[in-house]
Amino acid sequence: MQAEYSANDVVAARSLQVYTYLYTSMATFWIYDYTCSLHQEWAFLLRSRWSKVKGLYVVARYVPFLLFAGHLYMNLIPNENSDKCQLLNNICSCFSLISVFCSECFFVLRTYALWNHNKFVLATMVTTFLAVVISSISFAFATTATAPWTTSVIPGITGCYQSSSVVQLFIPFLLLIGLEFGLVSLTLIRAIQSWRSTNSHLFAVLVKHSIFYYTCGLFFSAVNVVTLLLFHYGYQAMFQDFQFIVLAILATRMHLHLWHADRHAHGSSALVFIPLSDISSAGSPA
Repeated sequence: MQAEYSANDVVAARSLQVYTYLYTSMATFWIYDYTCSLHQEWAFLLRSRWSKVKGLYVVARYVPFLLFAGHLYMNLIPNENSDKCQLLNNICSCFSLISVFCSECFFVLRTYALWNHNKFVLATMVTTFLAVVISSISFAFATTATAPWTTSVIPGITGCYQSSSVVQLFIPFLLLIGLEFGLVSLTLIRAIQSWRSTNSHLFAVLVKHSIFYYTCGLFFSAVNVVTLLLFHYGYQAMFQDFQFIVLAILATRMHLHLWHADRHAHGSSALVFIPLSDISSAGSPA
């Protein structure tokens, strides 16, 4: 006799399928992007000197592999243990936070460089950045810890989802919108102030990269706020890690492009690097 399932059971199962398809697609795209940039990446890793910025690059570039491994395991392997789902989600959330933290650090440093290492600007950005990070972690883990995890009652549907709504998770994305709006404002102000006084190609690259990155961050944060407020089951978290993965790709790709542009500007045979304290040396106005 064929079992009958409620409309909520069907919607929840469908959300898990969509969630799994999205993560599989993201993992495929990440591997494709990594393969396409492999030559440039290894040139950077082997020819550049070690610095804090290079450490940020390595973490931002390779932590998503762990994030995908954790989520695909949670989505594809049959699991009836809600505590295990909670544990796996917490681990993946840590990877997500590390990834977005490193990606944002790149552009905090770039904004600091564009402002010619202005200490007041740095103190303002770091204070705001740390406040957003600490608040986001507190909201995220406090919210997910109280929402029970469950699996689909329909046979053949793997993965876990939170059975109760976790709309409070939109708050970290609102904080991220505020942070990135502040950073893009600082970048635009500096660009307007310095546009006529410099003709540096690398300065223009820094400005364009930063504005495009912040625009993408603002857009995806707004999308996540909407999905968290309007959708349920697996649909709520559908674009959270998608945003972090896109930002990681942008941050690492843009850093590669900046490093290669600086290398060509100084001669392709030179051993060129862009350390933490010298990001502005190639791109700041005179």
